Amino acid sequence: MDSKLPQTMAAVLTTGHGGYDMLQYRTDVPRPGPKAGEVLIRVGAAAVNNTDINTRIGWYSKSVGGATSDGGAENADDASWSGEPLKFPLIQGADVCGRIVAVGEGVSPDRIGERVIVPTMQPAPGGEKFDVFTLGSECNGGFAQFVTMRESQAYLVNSTLSDVELASFPCAYSTAENLLHRADVQAAETVFITGASGGVGSAAVQLARRCGAVVIAQVGAEKASALLALGASKTVDRNADLLEELGAESVDVVVDVVGGGQWPSLLSILRRGGRYAVSGAIAGPIVSLDLRTLYLKDLTFLGCTAQHPDVFPNLVSYIERGEIRPLVAKTFPLKDIVAAQQLFQTKNHVGKIVLVPPQD
Repeated sequence: MDSKLPQTMAAVLTTGHGGYDMLQYRTDVPRPGPKAGEVLIRVGAAAVNNTDINTRIGWYSKSVGGATSDGGAENADDASWSGEPLKFPLIQGADVCGRIVAVGEGVSPDRIGERVIVPTMQPAPGGEKFDVFTLGSECNGGFAQFVTMRESQAYLVNSTLSDVELASFPCAYSTAENLLHRADVQAAETVFITGASGGVGSAAVQLARRCGAVVIAQVGAEKASALLALGASKTVDRNADLLEELGAESVDVVVDVVGGGQWPSLLSILRRGGRYAVSGAIAGPIVSLDLRTLYLKDLTFLGCTAQHPDVFPNLVSYIERGEIRPLVAKTFPLKDIVAAQQLFQTKNHVGKIVLVPPQD
């Protein structure tokens, strides 16, 4: 271990499920050290995501049935990705970009100095195919100056982009790439994307366009031009009647991160044999399903959390070849995490809000 590394660090500790008062910025948190098979990353930047807020407020609890804006369950024991009680205090932060500054036993010291990004959804050690280990939930994440990581989950990235720009990719873009991968989106197919101005939605627009699909983006009218610039062929207002705007059986794939009251109409616009892929439900997780629609139209439903092994390596290759571009709405110093999450909750931005920890 490099003796020049500080013994303490700045970090945001989440002390329990609840409001912004659960976030404590401190500068005396013990710095972690890499165990066997791990690397120590000095965090250059970490983006804000829905999952950071949903985890803090307890929205993942099965006792919660409303939109993320309605709040969560502060005293729930099942309010995590895994459904198991979280261990507090916890350092959240589902996105990490930084440099390896130390390695544990069994890891080549040649990796020191590499700039890396880290998957949010990682295969659980020793787990089955769909067992995941979530950064900033089941282990400490990026809202700190340093974080340890299994070597296999620290992906070297060669890019001229800044740490802030690279930090905008891992969570949102890997989620979007996984949705498209699981739905087997093909060139010339029509893909309808909900919540298209958010991190996952705007990433899905770029990635679907990259593979040659025709993209229809659902977004507020004030953001329509930004989505067209990203590659959408058409935009539809989030309050529009989808059947009236698009017609029945007009799209091949629906990529959904919204859910809520509009959900039945998403199945109406799917063609027979169409695919519905979901990885979020910010407008509400409880929806009404007519099973006859599912089986009479031969639809396929795909819940998408655990990521295919090809997803993150593919994402790194897209970044390195310049095939996708970062969308950064605003940056904040790590100590201003509350202001950053408050801005995030307004949903008035396109792209990512990124936190930068102290670099000394």
